[in-house]
Amino acid sequence: MLEILSAPIDSLVAMRHLGGPVVVWIFLSCVLMWTIVLERIWYFNKVLPKEAKAMLTVWDKRPNKLSWASRQIRTAMISRLKSGMQAKLPVLRVLVPMSPLLGLVGTVLGMLSVFDSMAALGSADARSMATGVSEAMICTLTGLAVSISGLYPVYYFKRKAFMEAERLADQFRF
Repeated sequence: MLEILSAPIDSLVAMRHLGGPVVVWIFLSCVLMWTIVLERIWYFNKVLPKEAKAMLTVWDKRPNKLSWASRQIRTAMISRLKSGMQAKLPVLRVLVPMSPLLGLVGTVLGMLSVFDSMAALGSADARSMATGVSEAMICTLTGLAVSISGLYPVYYFKRKAFMEAERLADQFRF
């Protein structure tokens, strides 16, 4: 059982050694991104229905729904629910393009190590060049993989927030 749990950690450690220190930052951004994705799933499935039900109950108990004040209260209720749905989406929208940029930083650092080894040895040693190029490519691959894995959730939650806001606006009848 311990081997099953330690295998992913061993892979991450190996990836860190092969890809350099930037891979750690890419993995941290991946963990943050997927933590937010899981939190949003929880929010839309568990929290939002309870909040919407509570606000709809308050709205339905209002005696006068056609006055200007009631319309403002309705707008505020829908706005409050909408802001809850859109919370953390800007962070997700930043993390997705940030990952390949971090991969690009790792690529540049890997290529700099190639040029440093060439300058130190005065010639192009294939082994030292391969290490730097490998580090550069692993950073690029890791950044792209993290970014690609986050593209769909960003689109999904943006669309879900829009659709739920429209649905809720329809439920708050005058």
